[in-house]
Amino acid sequence: MSASEATMSNVPPALAMQRDNQRDRARDFARMEQALEWLSAHALERPSLDQAARAMAMSPFHFQRMFSHWAGVSPKQFLQALSLACAKRRLAAGASVLEAALEAGFSGPGRLHETLVNVEAATPGEFKRGLAGVRIAYGFHPSPFGECLVMTTPRGVCALGFVRAGQRDATREDLARRFPGASFARDDDNTAATVTAIFAAPGKPPCSPLRLLLCGTRFQLQVWRALLELPPGSHASYGDLATRIGNSRASRAVGSAVGANPIAYVIPCHRVIRRTGVLGGYHWGAGRKLAILGMEAVAHPL
Repeated sequence: MSASEATMSNVPPALAMQRDNQRDRARDFARMEQALEWLSAHALERPSLDQAARAMAMSPFHFQRMFSHWAGVSPKQFLQALSLACAKRRLAAGASVLEAALEAGFSGPGRLHETLVNVEAATPGEFKRGLAGVRIAYGFHPSPFGECLVMTTPRGVCALGFVRAGQRDATREDLARRFPGASFARDDDNTAATVTAIFAAPGKPPCSPLRLLLCGTRFQLQVWRALLELPPGSHASYGDLATRIGNSRASRAVGSAVGANPIAYVIPCHRVIRRTGVLGGYHWGAGRKLAILGMEAVAHPL
């Protein structure tokens, strides 16, 4: 028996099933990412199932089955959830959530979701020293949105990113450079449970409480905490977030802070779109942003 098989033999059946499902979804995601990018580029043409399948070099039956297995709905239903009109409605809903939080005086970390995500910020000294002396465990794991890399400390998750094909080292370096003083050790067994908890129900909050360790400037922390107050299925603009943190003229700086988010998906920078309803860019790829937003829209219909 291999080491991985021995490890898996001690995993509870329900957890093992979740991991198997994640592997299946991760295997399908590469094709789904291509499909979503193609469908998005040709949305105004309203392509048929046959046209989309041909673009993916697949039969219509195989394409429909694979897409539905990954997304839980048909390609047509998925695209309807990502339409410009839906994006604008979700943008308005997201603004309402942030306005309600502001009126209620919420100022703590992720107060609207504090039972699911507990946030601790590194001290200014720890941030300045790049988490010097902290041991960070990291691991590569399948997820519904392709392979991911998670980094954890004894105080919580400090980084999460997605891996493009053949770019594990580049992804690791991308995340590790944020913590120049820390030491790193690969430990997939240690990080597996964290990934399973995060992606157990794609499009929904984590299935169990998560601890996050955030390492950033005071301004970045404000923006990331505002993002945590956006529930799944809603969107916000950069201007909405700027208003939320009490600096309505800081949209450009907010954009930079959103782009510097170290914990993808959990801190939902993917929910930030342009005020026009256009989805905009994403550090981990436009296709992946479409996939995550679509999955959330399906799980949380308007």
